[in-house]
Amino acid sequence: MSFELFYWPSIQGRGEFVRLALEAAGAAYVDVARQRGAHGGVRAMQRPMTASDAERPPFAPPFLRHDGLVIGQTANILLYLGPLLGLVPAGEAERLWAHQLQLTIMDVVNEVHDTHHPISSALYYEDQREEALRRAAAFRAQRAPAFLQWFERLLARNPAGKAHLLGGALSYPDLSLFQLVAGLRYAFPRAMARLERKVPHCVALHDAVAALPPVAAYLASPRRIAFNNEGIFRQYPELDGEG
Repeated sequence: MSFELFYWPSIQGRGEFVRLALEAAGAAYVDVARQRGAHGGVRAMQRPMTASDAERPPFAPPFLRHDGLVIGQTANILLYLGPLLGLVPAGEAERLWAHQLQLTIMDVVNEVHDTHHPISSALYYEDQREEALRRAAAFRAQRAPAFLQWFERLLARNPAGKAHLLGGALSYPDLSLFQLVAGLRYAFPRAMARLERKVPHCVALHDAVAALPPVAAYLASPRRIAFNNEGIFRQYPELDGEG
């Protein structure tokens, strides 16, 4: 049975972390809302699925349907997919560590979102621009360096390979850190140009993941939605500070 991913059809967002895992593993999956016709579109995420699904409904996309299960929350989906796709080492300690890494990446993603919507997601960016300027300045100066330098230390001390977070093989946190670096480059190009000099292993991991044949093929395909100002990583030049 192929995997069914339910996420918004026009943005990368949190669903992209799941897409990358499925693509890197060569898994058969359907990006449900991106299908054409009656079975696709945003309504596909709103239709009830089965009676059993209603007992554990996801709060919001992304969610995954597979083998009778409906699983919500990005990190939770990847916790499920990791062993099935061979994207996490064997052993409980390794699986929990991978999950912890993913949760930390999602913390950064939430903070990125709050740089342009610090007051409310229900308000337009223009309605909270002054607050966003202050939030983004703190993120650039303090939070982004703190997070990326933490990952940098983990990569630097990995004896099995500096381009992997867990051992010497590709894992789903590697794919998610790639996406984080790519998103930060889009949203904060000037700030990242300065910060990347301090996190060379994070940059090397990004480049190594991008060069993997299945990932490179995905990135060059129409399946990869371009970054845009409707998703989490948004490019507002004023939030990137001075050049």
